[in-house]
Amino acid sequence: MKQSEITKLSTADLKFQVNQLKRTYTDLKTAHAISPIQNPLQIRILRRSVARMITELSTRD
Repeated sequence: MKQSEITKLSTADLKFQVNQLKRTYTDLKTAHAISPIQNPLQIRILRRSVARMITELSTRD
């Protein structure tokens, strides 16, 4: 998700998205540990998206 999209979200939506993406990240990471996934760059993209959202949440407080 792009930074411009993240700034448009409300705080509640951001918290929901962070929880959802963290779950997806852990699922993807375990799937990759068991057998290599087709696109391992998805793991990096998800990790960075979560970091962007957490940073946005911390700047709002």
